[in-house]
Amino acid sequence: MSHPPLATCPPAQRPHEASDWLKRWSHVLPPHSRVLDLACGFGRNALWLAQLQMDVLALDRDSAALEHVKSSGIKTLCADVENAAWPLSGERFGAVVVNNYLWRALWPDLMNCIEEGGFVIYETFCEGHQAYGKPSRPDFLLQSGELLRVFKDFKVLGYEEGLLRQPTRYVQRIIAQKPSLSITPTHLAIGSLECGY
Repeated sequence: MSHPPLATCPPAQRPHEASDWLKRWSHVLPPHSRVLDLACGFGRNALWLAQLQMDVLALDRDSAALEHVKSSGIKTLCADVENAAWPLSGERFGAVVVNNYLWRALWPDLMNCIEEGGFVIYETFCEGHQAYGKPSRPDFLLQSGELLRVFKDFKVLGYEEGLLRQPTRYVQRIIAQKPSLSITPTHLAIGSLECGY
């Protein structure tokens, strides 16, 4: 089944550039926040955050990719979070960034490691993407509205779901804030995909 694009986007970002979604929302992070870049790969998002003076921990299971990140002075952790225990038990972060990665079993650990008032900035492929390439297995594609359901107890600042061009991909993305125990979450700016970047 083919899905029409929801918006026409500018030329694709270069592979070493940070996610446009992260760039759009990084202004909400307090200065010098402690940020976990989960499944960071070669660290394009970690490098962007470090330039913003964030205290970044880049986590990935690919030690060669982490060497590139480490050479930039960013703290790294090599860990296989899919086949071993969560390595950051008891650690807290002001934000967790996840880009192009999905392992649902990690969601409880991910939410627990975000401190009260902290943020999740998450973007990955969702249903509909199988028409355009890999990943195409349901295990690696979010169901429609899934991030909203997963982070239902967070305050949603922004949410988008739909087709992006250059490169063509069907994605779901969210920016949400973990409430303090004394604040009831509210939801803001939930809508269809707007590709302004």
